[in-house]
Amino acid sequence: MTPARILVTGSDGLIGRWVSHLLVEEGHEVIALDRRDLTQSRERYRKHVVDVRDAEALVAVLEAERPDAVVHLAARTDLDPTATLDDYDSNTVGVRNVCDAVRATDSVTRVLYTSSQLVCQIGYQPTSDTDYSPKTVYGRSKVRTEEIVREEKGGGVTWCLTRPTTVWGPYMKPHYRNLLRHIEKGRYFHTGEGPLYKSYSYAGNIAHQYLRLLSAPDGAIHRKTFYLADYEPLSLRAYTNRLAERLDAGPIPTVPLPAARALAKVGDVINAVGWRSFPFNSFRLRNILTEYVLDLSETEAVCGPLPYGFEEGVRQTVAWYQAGKEER
Repeated sequence: MTPARILVTGSDGLIGRWVSHLLVEEGHEVIALDRRDLTQSRERYRKHVVDVRDAEALVAVLEAERPDAVVHLAARTDLDPTATLDDYDSNTVGVRNVCDAVRATDSVTRVLYTSSQLVCQIGYQPTSDTDYSPKTVYGRSKVRTEEIVREEKGGGVTWCLTRPTTVWGPYMKPHYRNLLRHIEKGRYFHTGEGPLYKSYSYAGNIAHQYLRLLSAPDGAIHRKTFYLADYEPLSLRAYTNRLAERLDAGPIPTVPLPAARALAKVGDVINAVGWRSFPFNSFRLRNILTEYVLDLSETEAVCGPLPYGFEEGVRQTVAWYQAGKEER
């Protein structure tokens, strides 16, 4: 891919940081945009603190910077069960503003719009790109993301939609970072005996996939939807066991399914009386037990081989976690 000017929205998020850093390493000029100012990477790229819900400010950035392409990652991504669709306006108003800003900026020739696998509940196998089955308000908001992109024709340029699955690796959110802490402290347990295969994505691999989508021929991506994940599904049991070994934690115990279900019901009660951060409930148990292995052949055909294997991903993740503990 010829060196280009790439605008990355949501640049301080997990995927945004990996994508931005990889773009710089590949020789591209990155314009970072986020509503927060969390990272200290100004020496690597220019940063604009702008909320994508601010249409005027967004247009001003694109007019001033004149990027060749946009990777749109900015979104609200939590699963708050008390939220309404209006609370996720970053995923509705925000994406419409991006479409409008792209249409108003003649330098932009391609946009990657980020959706989510949760436009369909875990375990549901859609029959088409517009066969939706969201289980959460967040998932519903991402359905609207996709509908708006299609309504707006992506801003009138070459575009595609991406649906990342669960992403793990350095810079992951506190919720997933807590998994390592629970494993390290001996507070994590396997639920039942199954391997529990899931199409997860290592952060370095998903960044690679975004870069390949930026450089692919127009016809290979235009108006298409790509799930982004590692091509080989990850066994949750193998993953957490390997994390435990790297963390020098003891063997992870296995809790029989009947006992796990009973504990989940206790967690439901604890959540209901106000302790919403209690880490185990029926919702989480269902997510743990639901296996999902995606057909990623179309993604692999466009994006090619991935740079990181399972062992290297685990090594880097644990090293990042331990370095963060030392800093704290």
